[in-house]
Amino acid sequence: MTGSAYERFRALHQGAAAFIMPNVWDGASALMMRDVGFAAIGSSSFAYGATRGLPDVSSRLGRTESIAHAAWLGGVAKLPVNGDLADGFGPAPEDCAATVEASVAAGLAGLGIEDATGDRAAPIHAFDAAVRRIEAAARAARGRIVLTARADNFLHGRADIDDTIRRLTAFAEAGADVLYAPGLPDMESVRRVVRAVAPKPVNVLIGPGAPLKELEAAGARRISLGGALYRVAWARSRAPPPRSARAILPSPSRAQCPARTSSGCWDSGRAGTEGE
Repeated sequence: MTGSAYERFRALHQGAAAFIMPNVWDGASALMMRDVGFAAIGSSSFAYGATRGLPDVSSRLGRTESIAHAAWLGGVAKLPVNGDLADGFGPAPEDCAATVEASVAAGLAGLGIEDATGDRAAPIHAFDAAVRRIEAAARAARGRIVLTARADNFLHGRADIDDTIRRLTAFAEAGADVLYAPGLPDMESVRRVVRAVAPKPVNVLIGPGAPLKELEAAGARRISLGGALYRVAWARSRAPPPRSARAILPSPSRAQCPARTSSGCWDSGRAGTEGE
């Protein structure tokens, strides 16, 4: 591989075909994604927060820890890494610029900044404020790191595709390199977003009923997995062992499994269904 991590990551977005960016959370998952052939990885604030027993909110994880974690993942895998950096760790444009500067200094190839506020009463930044934040981030990022601007309406009960497109178009004009609206409801919405921000690339979050070939045909250039890999890994770790394993495992006593139910302690928990 030649070129800087930033240059390699940027080039992936410029290819004719879409590429998949798996979101990882620890050294093992980062190495696994590298070994099966992925060309870049992303961090996941949801997955990393879950490993720390924390909710997926920037105020708990913090700028320094989140960026250091993403940089560590990239270093382990020796791949370009995109940092899932929530709202840029503060409401002001200067906060977003500071997050970009810290990400560049840490060696990240890309980062994402969303327009969510973290405030349940007012979950999305007002339009003008959201655009100013991306303008500041884009000035700091230009030519040094791939900036993804994210419109989070659909994650916060605001199913307004027109406002989402208005925001993404403004973010593109403000200088964002990649545009992203997680939770788009259907393929037509994906196509509308792609047309609105063209020629800039669009990231789409993988979800049920969205075959990769159809996403690529719709114009998506990057397909991220969000917290899906972590949720699958967690679900598998809580699933009953295979029948052959049951034959060699001792039956757990109530002391070994205090939460044991009539169906056995293998069924005592389920994976969560939290968002990205």
